[in-house]
Amino acid sequence: MTENSSYDTYDADVYGTDTSVYDEPMVGPLDAPDTGSGLHPVNITQLVLGVAFAGMVLVWALVQGDVVETSELRWLMPIPWIAAGAAGLAATVWPGRRA
Repeated sequence: MTENSSYDTYDADVYGTDTSVYDEPMVGPLDAPDTGSGLHPVNITQLVLGVAFAGMVLVWALVQGDVVETSELRWLMPIPWIAAGAAGLAATVWPGRRA
């Protein structure tokens, strides 16, 4: 280390000389939990809004890429909302079937 570093020498008076505490296995927050990890609950609001947002981005990309014309937006814009509603209904019904 550098000559100005305070970590160059080990001070036994400050840190002690007992190293037996290091013979025990390490325990703490980094250890794996004893219980099995299952599926976490779905936040339905975030799911619905995420599906709706992804659908709107898809519609925007289709319009910007000249795949669809702006005159077709009349039937294209409701599709993300219908998909988001279906995802929300499926997430609401799905836990009832597992139990």
